[in-house]
Amino acid sequence: MPVETRTVPFRDLSTWVQVTAPEHPVPGALPLVVLHGGPGMAHDYVRNLAALADETGRTVVHYDQVGCGRSSHRPDAPADFWTPQLFVDEFQNLVEALGLERYHLLGQSWGGMLGAEIAVRRPAGLASLAICNSPASMPLWVAGANALRAQLPDEVRDALDRHEADGTVDDPEYLDATRVFYERHVCRVVPAPQDFVDTERQMEAEPTVYHTMNGVNEFFVTGTLKDWTVVDRLGDVAVPTLVVAGEFDEATPEAWAPFVERIPNARSRVFADASHCTHLEQPEAFRAVVAAFLAEHEAVDPAVAVPSPS
Repeated sequence: MPVETRTVPFRDLSTWVQVTAPEHPVPGALPLVVLHGGPGMAHDYVRNLAALADETGRTVVHYDQVGCGRSSHRPDAPADFWTPQLFVDEFQNLVEALGLERYHLLGQSWGGMLGAEIAVRRPAGLASLAICNSPASMPLWVAGANALRAQLPDEVRDALDRHEADGTVDDPEYLDATRVFYERHVCRVVPAPQDFVDTERQMEAEPTVYHTMNGVNEFFVTGTLKDWTVVDRLGDVAVPTLVVAGEFDEATPEAWAPFVERIPNARSRVFADASHCTHLEQPEAFRAVVAAFLAEHEAVDPAVAVPSPS
């Protein structure tokens, strides 16, 4: 597949972009923009979604949000620099720079939260939204994570509690305990796929955004997003929405249910025996579900469906 990389100026920063074009474009197939998670985890762990280019005949756009990966970093920026609005503005700047008049949007984890933040603003050109493995609020996320954490073996919970209380969350025993949670609820492929490892390494090398907005790890949320919610704004989403989750996802059903309950024309799909990185655990099945959803919503008139590409 033809792949082009470039940087797009954004304020006094730059956004790194990868555009994957299909070998055989399907007429009417709109481009798909992919939002990675974290915040601050870079695009590498979702790069296998580039396969949708040839599988559906559409262009697929990945980018590293500012603060991580190959885009501009700002390790000395104050905490209030890193806000959802910053990333909404970056996205809109990217869409305009690429000249995307109509497009689909898929966000994974934090990317789904960001996708919801974008969709409630009803941007021109947005044709559909896929929210994958994401909570509608961080308090709901934390409540779900605590429920999953309570199911861990006693010695694992003990290590987590003790090191968090002592402030020694960089202790190897604590990191080993977090790995138990991750292998149950974040990515059930062991050893972890290289794409996931690459993203983790980038975040660990420069964790400003993740530590500022989220905190130490996936279930010990102390960052600026700890009170974030989009629940009361979901009625403003005006495009068809697909909500994807895994059976063992750290984004629990209670955390993503508001998307389905409050977004008009929303539907959900839960993948059995999968967790937070459903797209890595069951890549072909995940892409097939996304491809079918996108194909339904290509037409300018949402009431007019377009047949799935063969």
